[in-house]
Amino acid sequence: MDVLRPTLIRIGGRVYRKNPIQEQAYQHEEEEEDFSAGPGDCADEPCDAFVVEETEKGFQCRVEVPSPLYKYIIGKKGETKKKLETETRTSISIPKPGVEGEIVITGQHRSGVISARTRIDVLLDSFRKKQPFTHFLSFALNQPAIQEKFLQFKEEVLEKCSKDHGVSSSLFQNPAKLHLTLGTLVLLNEQEIQKACDLLQRCKEDFVDQIAGGKPLTVEVAGVEYMNDDPAMMDVLYAKVHMKDGSDRLQVIADQLVERFVASGLMLKEWDRVKLHATVMNTLFRKDPSAEERNNTMAGKSSFKERESFNGRNILKLFENFSFGEVQLDSVRLSQRFSSDASGYYATSGRLIFS
Repeated sequence: MDVLRPTLIRIGGRVYRKNPIQEQAYQHEEEEEDFSAGPGDCADEPCDAFVVEETEKGFQCRVEVPSPLYKYIIGKKGETKKKLETETRTSISIPKPGVEGEIVITGQHRSGVISARTRIDVLLDSFRKKQPFTHFLSFALNQPAIQEKFLQFKEEVLEKCSKDHGVSSSLFQNPAKLHLTLGTLVLLNEQEIQKACDLLQRCKEDFVDQIAGGKPLTVEVAGVEYMNDDPAMMDVLYAKVHMKDGSDRLQVIADQLVERFVASGLMLKEWDRVKLHATVMNTLFRKDPSAEERNNTMAGKSSFKERESFNGRNILKLFENFSFGEVQLDSVRLSQRFSSDASGYYATSGRLIFS
């Protein structure tokens, strides 16, 4: 790392400097990153980024942290917490494991409290990015007519292409879970889920109702495509989606929703535009039928090396223009990963309805 150009990390609309230091890795994801700064380094940090209260004994700062992230502030055998307290001359109080609450930082010097809070924010931001996603914004495509056509597609592919390398019934999506993914989120407690639901409703009021006109969007699902370089070595096959009236309203809604969620800090920016697609075949399903992609990148702890590709040349040739039918999109859902509702679709934590 160039010490004159240290890594910058954006948190809550502000930019923090990540200082270089050798990291130690522990087992079971207990990796700790160190960010060196003394208690007097306030001049290099945004001192007004959070509230520091003056108390009878000095200064205090509170930070809401989801309980699954406590362990990253504590560190192996409490080492990270002890080091933060020693170097910033503060005391850090953390709720018991599994108990939602606030981390409280206290110290005699305001600069020390600010330094501890800044370093905790950077640690949390770093480790949050390593968490597997828990929720995603989706449009459901599992209406009965679409499911029926999808099952026809599956039957015909297996009939005509089953001799092609890697093609088998285990590759196909569960028809009850057909969907468009707009973006993925890491929501670690009920407060964060509620924050995402509230933001969905603000998006409805601010721009979705105006774009959709208070009516469902009629979408056509037709044709297939892939995103890697070689059709003979496919990982995922997608169905293409477009508005029946030829407009770009669905794309505009998707892009603006993701933009809002990224700006709020609830979602990481992955692409300039949302790629509207519906997964119909995926090599991840071979080992785990409930697996989902993270916007065309691997999610969780899976490795590309674990994925056995399939030869999709004939599928592309024979089903290039296959029609899965039309669907009325009437809502955006905050869907919960690894879940099912009564219809077989993902459990819904929140919903934005076009009306």
